Amino acid sequence: MAAAAGLVLGRGPLFLRRGTWRSFSSQTDGEARVTRVLREKFPRASAIKVVDISGGCGAMYEIHIESEEFREKRTVQQHQMVNQALSEEIKSMHGLRIFTSTPKP
Repeated sequence: MAAAAGLVLGRGPLFLRRGTWRSFSSQTDGEARVTRVLREKFPRASAIKVVDISGGCGAMYEIHIESEEFREKRTVQQHQMVNQALSEEIKSMHGLRIFTSTPKP
């Protein structure tokens, strides 16, 4: 089933559509840049995951961030914080999926 969707899983590299491939452990330059900015802006974050979901061109990212800084804030406020932190990077993006949470007590 995964192969039919253009994704081949197994040992070694991850195959994506359009002939793009990359290892599970490597980040694209864009992913690394966005992660670095988020780590600077959210120093208390317990988890940050950034994935380029545009096929590697850097036009769209999915971000998962878990931080104590989000506690007692509504989801819209949490997302506004992330958008503000990435205000410069967002200018060159087509889209952004944001998932925020607080650490479990």
